[in-house]
Amino acid sequence: MELFYYLAFGGLSVVVATVELSKTNKDRVAISSAFNSFKNNYLVVYSLAMAGDWLQGPYVYYLYSQYGFDKGDIGRLFIAGFGSSMLFGTIVGSLADKQGRKRACMTYCIAYFLSCITKHSPEYKVLMLGRVLGGIATSLLFSAFESWLVAEHFKRGFDPQWLSLTFSKAIFLGNGLVAIISGLFANVLVDNLGLGPVAPFDAAAILLAIAMVIILPSWSENYGDPSESKDLIAQFKVAAVAIASDEKIALLGAIQSLFEGSMYTFVFLWTPALSPNDEDIPHGFIFATFMLSSMLGSSIASRLLARPTPKVESYMQIVFAISSFTLILPTITSFLIAPSTEKGRSISFGGCILFFGFCVFEASVGIFWPSIMKMRSQYIPEEARSTIMNFFRIPLNIFVCIVLYNVSALPINVMFGMCSIFLLMAAILQRRLMVVAEMHKSKAQDWSSLKERDGETAPLNI
Repeated sequence: MELFYYLAFGGLSVVVATVELSKTNKDRVAISSAFNSFKNNYLVVYSLAMAGDWLQGPYVYYLYSQYGFDKGDIGRLFIAGFGSSMLFGTIVGSLADKQGRKRACMTYCIAYFLSCITKHSPEYKVLMLGRVLGGIATSLLFSAFESWLVAEHFKRGFDPQWLSLTFSKAIFLGNGLVAIISGLFANVLVDNLGLGPVAPFDAAAILLAIAMVIILPSWSENYGDPSESKDLIAQFKVAAVAIASDEKIALLGAIQSLFEGSMYTFVFLWTPALSPNDEDIPHGFIFATFMLSSMLGSSIASRLLARPTPKVESYMQIVFAISSFTLILPTITSFLIAPSTEKGRSISFGGCILFFGFCVFEASVGIFWPSIMKMRSQYIPEEARSTIMNFFRIPLNIFVCIVLYNVSALPINVMFGMCSIFLLMAAILQRRLMVVAEMHKSKAQDWSSLKERDGETAPLNI
């Protein structure tokens, strides 16, 4: 492997360690022992749940190809997963609010466990069923766990500021460290131990089962709106009315869809961008470096969220603008740097520039997750939290399905340019969200002051 990749990974490791170890008292929050126990329990479960997801990623495409399916067949399997998340995600989100978030988290473990089991079959229909189950599980992973955490945090009377600490640690571990370890462990199972491409899915199933065993006795149930009078349609209406009537929620949903749509598109595009002429690049090592960049981002986010300023609505404008620039880099480098025509060589100079740009984008992803979680906890009403969060994922899944369907028809620079525009739009909408939030806060303060003055001047009734 080239020295370049070792230097990049080693340099990032030093930066992440420095950022974590150099935290001052301003960057740390004093917490109670009860909250620390609660936080650690959640982090263990969330890390296991994320490991069950990350273990499957590196070898899912390879497994399908080993079963003899071509690119088109595999593409349809992926579309089935995103389509399932879009069609069924909102339903399971509503059921989570109505039937309980703990049950929804356990359903995630069961659905993904069964999805892993289907990977043992070479039958296309069975694999398609597995993708449908996986799509449902993904919707629960990105809504039910967060909804349970927010509700339980406030139910136990913990300081609202401490919620940001749990968010940032969850992303640091679940989307960073666990992703790196999962990728390396999957590589050991398949390549070093020779257990075959199904082995990572079996390991994922075991970890999902362990997560469910921990959830059963240690998590209490909480609900959005448990009233028997509301059916699913009524729950959808509550969520739709909340989005339509509150500009802050609508803006938050648009921002989330624009960023996540660009992020998932990036997942499909970074390999051909770094190796346009079949350059020999270490995919696993590059993936690990990207995840290390995400860890750096989440570590920076934990510092930002621990302080009263800058506000999350403010600094996320800068994050979106920077991420927009990183995804326009492929278009810029194609004009400024002559492309290499030599096949099978090592990464080009232009590829090195893109690699560093993509690392910055992944750092932005690391900042995005705990920050969007913080904003969701502030703006989304508790009674329909999971439903609304899955509503946000509908445009995201539509966009990703369209990209997957047309991935061979559109030039790669066009798709990167489209993602860059989306991220710039997210920055503009984030600015609007900050303005609207400040307006609402100002009005609330004025109303509170008016009520206090009225109370002071009100005549006494004797």
